[in-house]
Amino acid sequence: MKKIEIVGYQRANLGRTESQAIRAEGNVPCVLYGNGQQVHFYAPAILFRPLLFTPDVYDVTLNIEGAEYRAILQETQFHPVSDALIHADFLQVSDKAVKVAVPVRLVGNAPGVQKGGKLVTRIRKLRVRGPVDSIPEYIDVDVSTLDLGKSVRVGQIPVDGIEMLEQASNPVASIEIPRALRGQVSK
Repeated sequence: MKKIEIVGYQRANLGRTESQAIRAEGNVPCVLYGNGQQVHFYAPAILFRPLLFTPDVYDVTLNIEGAEYRAILQETQFHPVSDALIHADFLQVSDKAVKVAVPVRLVGNAPGVQKGGKLVTRIRKLRVRGPVDSIPEYIDVDVSTLDLGKSVRVGQIPVDGIEMLEQASNPVASIEIPRALRGQVSK
């Protein structure tokens, strides 16, 4: 996983009024859960940009007034009109398994594409569970064996040290047959 650091500050007061004041200053109220404790803090909204607007999974180092915590972004809340980030929840990493969605990366040249088919990605992220240190940056899916009308399913993807949470029969990538070739392929 990629790494990022977010510098935050302890929140003295909790509640709606205090949260609105924090947001008005350009900060985001946040909570860190895990290991039996909750840490309420806020951080500048600009620090969340590389974390939110990417399909990648990040191992976040939270530096809250000198105390460092290792965490992953668990959940975010956005304003319904302006799409501004209004709250973030982090899960503190321990030796327990965590659930995250890891992006899929297609690898190889499909023979079906060379014959005129279209490569379609059905699932862009796969949900997995495992220790944080075992979670890969990407899950590589080999499409070099796909012919026209064929697909790669979740059960066919080899993964080490983590457990797939998706149905094994779900297609990840497939080759669609164009209308011009449909009559030729069925013969």
